[in-house]
Amino acid sequence: MAEFEGRYAQPRTAGRAETGAIDQGLRSYMLSVYNYMASGVALTGVVAYVIYAMSVVETGAGLQLTDFGNIMFNSAFKWVVIFAPLAMVFVLSMGIQKMSLGAAQAAFWGFAALMGASLASIFLVYAGESIARVFFITAASFGALSLWGYTTSRDLSGWGSFLFMGLIGIILASLVNLFLGSTALQFAISVIGVLIFAGLTAYDTQQIKEMYYEGDSTAVAGRKAIMGALRLYLDFINLFMMLLSLFGDRR
Repeated sequence: MAEFEGRYAQPRTAGRAETGAIDQGLRSYMLSVYNYMASGVALTGVVAYVIYAMSVVETGAGLQLTDFGNIMFNSAFKWVVIFAPLAMVFVLSMGIQKMSLGAAQAAFWGFAALMGASLASIFLVYAGESIARVFFITAASFGALSLWGYTTSRDLSGWGSFLFMGLIGIILASLVNLFLGSTALQFAISVIGVLIFAGLTAYDTQQIKEMYYEGDSTAVAGRKAIMGALRLYLDFINLFMMLLSLFGDRR
């Protein structure tokens, strides 16, 4: 009996140690994902507000655009600002595996800064208090959804195709509404968008968790963390914009 216990005691201890190492590695990996994501959101917010502050002046008649503001919001350059983040997403998604970790980090933060420039106009449309209120609602909702996606034992992989089709539908409808300017269509897009990006937050969190592999090198794990952060960042920003469209107080 003593021989039996001695023979199998060590493997059991080693198994527990290995599981503990994996758990610790997974926690470190997910913390890195959330840190990148949070830093990206913070950078976006700072850039958006700085560009807004440079673009307007307070007068007796209200806010008026500066020369810089006219370039950013009233000239053809605004389309460059709007679509530059989309181009950057493709660069990151297609080319990150060929980048060094430092280049991938720089590309991610560059994307977050470009996104800030494209979102600066929300300060012209919505009251500052309203933006802050919706941001905290978004943060709370995102946190709860992501936590559920991380901890649930339910397999969410079946949601992928449905959510992707919904996302494509929202993008197409939004492009059409750029020309139609329909408030009813915008309301429908926002309601459906909240549901889609809420689902994507939980789905992406579970997928990012499953991307973790203990044997990855530092560079590979870092690039995975950046791509995971990009997915969650996009979920957060889009959820925020949909909620702002629904509940934001316009100036």
